[in-house]
Amino acid sequence: MTLAEILPSLRTSLRAPLEEVWPATASWGAHGDLFVGGVGLAEVAARYGTPTYLLDETDVRTHCRDYLAAFGRDNVAYTAKALLTRGLARWVAEEGLRLYVGSAGELRVALAAGFPADRIVLYGSAKTPEDLTAAYAAGVGAIVVESIGEITRLAATAPPGQRVLLRVIGATDPADGVDRRFGLRIASGDAAAAVARIVAQPRLNLVGLDCSVGHQVSRFNRYEHELHVVLDFLAAMRARHGVSTTEMNLGGGHAVAYSGGDPSLALAAFAGRIRGVLRLVAERHDLPVPRLTVSPGRAIVSRAGVTLYHVVSVTRDQEGRGLVAVDGGMTDCPSGALCGARHSAVLVGRPTSAPSVPTCVVGRHNDVDDVVVPTLALPSDIRPGDLLAVAGTGAYHHSRASNYHLVSRPPLLAVRDGRVNTLVRRESPEDLLRRDVDEPGQS
Repeated sequence: MTLAEILPSLRTSLRAPLEEVWPATASWGAHGDLFVGGVGLAEVAARYGTPTYLLDETDVRTHCRDYLAAFGRDNVAYTAKALLTRGLARWVAEEGLRLYVGSAGELRVALAAGFPADRIVLYGSAKTPEDLTAAYAAGVGAIVVESIGEITRLAATAPPGQRVLLRVIGATDPADGVDRRFGLRIASGDAAAAVARIVAQPRLNLVGLDCSVGHQVSRFNRYEHELHVVLDFLAAMRARHGVSTTEMNLGGGHAVAYSGGDPSLALAAFAGRIRGVLRLVAERHDLPVPRLTVSPGRAIVSRAGVTLYHVVSVTRDQEGRGLVAVDGGMTDCPSGALCGARHSAVLVGRPTSAPSVPTCVVGRHNDVDDVVVPTLALPSDIRPGDLLAVAGTGAYHHSRASNYHLVSRPPLLAVRDGRVNTLVRRESPEDLLRRDVDEPGQS
């Protein structure tokens, strides 16, 4: 029997230690409040309302530095699709990372933040003419080729000497079991055909290969397998075409934990091991060792994010679990419906001595897949008006948020050293109506 069980009143002060899924600066404060970046979350909710996204600037910068320490300067590019704002782009630039963008819109945000264009890479399986025109005008550092047809388009429109990376798919057993990755498959011969076409185009300069192993990958052998197959391919292309690329990007996909017990990628060990494998395989083929780069997204920002909700109602499901409905849901927390993420969450803003009970946190949208946290333990006395904080929402939450049910998207706030800075303001009802331009009597 624990001390808290003998003296239930102690539960109000003996809060469970925070798991590693919370931002690095997260800590419990007085009266059940949770602090992130030196800012009390109860105060944030009172001032800015809910739902609200928070991003711990210190945590983001720490992950940037960890990646640079593991791989070296100029060898890490942040993948913008996980989350991008002008403020975040400035942090990433200041920390010395490069940037992978997947659209003209992401490129414009990065340029508006002052991100150097020559440190930006444009990728994407279906780049539009607008995407390519924006990339040419900005002078991006490289463009990733992901299909045979794209080579013809680039050869006709790109400026002379355009640097390109070829996205290749080496391993035949993707990490998630179903191979939906984009790129040119080595086994089918498509990648070899793409190399032949690129080297025949005087306007294009093939400088490297680009890979994508999968998502939420925690095992080193997935990357090692890809590396072996891709370097075997590179050796064959050198023999056939004299190709000697200088860069090899192993992509991102590095696993992060969303709740206690989830696997994550051991970054420093991964970097040391993969560099050793790269060197050995290159030497076996008598190849110059390519510069190894990575392009993480989720792994940079996921842990830095926290989302705040107010509880709207509390009921029970057929199994007797607590069913807690909050004032957000799949519009601002799409990871549950889209990729089955299982976040951690805690009650914030008041002490309680109530025992914890199995609980499911659902959203406001009346959909069966509108689940914020499918299962966790919350105090049995949780009630409408309480404040919940959900961990691990930095990646693919703000960037995938929607206006389903015509709800407004939450603000994104940066916290650091006791200060709050608005990165993206809350969407207003006027914002929603501004795009609805129908006028009565007009055809």
